[in-house]
Amino acid sequence: MNFSDVFARNLRRLRAERGWTQQELADLADIDRTYLSALERGAYSATIDMIAKIAGAFGVEPAFMLRDHDG
Repeated sequence: MNFSDVFARNLRRLRAERGWTQQELADLADIDRTYLSALERGAYSATIDMIAKIAGAFGVEPAFMLRDHDG
């Protein structure tokens, strides 16, 4: 599994655990909802800055977003 897949899975999982819609997370991270959706599906790879931005919205370290928690 590559980092993009791990990031997408962690993104979906954290958002679901918090009960947030894509729009709510997009607003918190100050990004477009359609871009967030593409990240969740793995259609796009996130930049380092974007990973940090989304991690900040969740209140976790950026490295957490790239760690395989299933493995």
